[in-house]
Amino acid sequence: MPLTTYNHVSIPSFMYGTAWKKETTTGLVVQAVETGFTAIDTANQLVHYDEARVGEALLQLAEQGVTRDKLFLQTKFTPINGQDHRLPYDARASITTQVQQSFTSSLDHLHTDYLDSYMLHGPYSRRGLGAEDWEVWTAIEALYDAGKTKMIGISNVTADQLTLLCEKSKHKPMVVQNRCYAAFGWDKEVREICQPNNIIYQGFSLLTANREVFTDQAIRTMAAKYQTGLAQIVFRFSQQVGMLPLTGTTNPQHMKEDLECERFSLLPEEIAQIETIGL
Repeated sequence: MPLTTYNHVSIPSFMYGTAWKKETTTGLVVQAVETGFTAIDTANQLVHYDEARVGEALLQLAEQGVTRDKLFLQTKFTPINGQDHRLPYDARASITTQVQQSFTSSLDHLHTDYLDSYMLHGPYSRRGLGAEDWEVWTAIEALYDAGKTKMIGISNVTADQLTLLCEKSKHKPMVVQNRCYAAFGWDKEVREICQPNNIIYQGFSLLTANREVFTDQAIRTMAAKYQTGLAQIVFRFSQQVGMLPLTGTTNPQHMKEDLECERFSLLPEEIAQIETIGL
């Protein structure tokens, strides 16, 4: 079942993440879409992503009949503190210009004239929001107002920063994407801001940030009961508490199994058990 943002745009309930894929990016994106993923997440940041190779995959898929309108594409503007020397913008330009240059570069890489979702990869400030954060967000809002992206969002954000953004921005985020730790109640503080604001929470590193969860007997018991893998229990839990999970698996079998997690539903008491598993 797709999720719907407060501005009435729908987004698939599971997303394929392309970080750390390097030269394997193209083949894996093609494989993910062929398996059934329709939402792809990337970023214009060569340290961790290869956005142009995602674009190559999209060209291959278009030849197979999977046209642009059948896919949900999400990418990010990464501030200079998250980049290496391979910048998608002029470092001497204003932040507003950097956003415009990075966005145009993303459209070129992805062979499209619009995005479904455009995100700030992370605030400039560690705490609160400074002048740079407000300038970058205003530039991202302008892309939304111009109809160049259907939704806007922010990643790697704290609860305090998100509260400020919701209170003081022209357009509050439609999506938030955070690394999700069981040890912090699966980012409960941020999720509790998203919920009343109808912001879709995207959780990443659900598996890699929570390896200790997989040794838990309760999770193992649930996996046996539902005849599924441990990862699928975590993904299904995340969906049932209102998250949109990301998976970055490179294993074709796991891609298939991850998408199949919607075939079962955890009981309320099982969800409650997982919510507190790392605390």
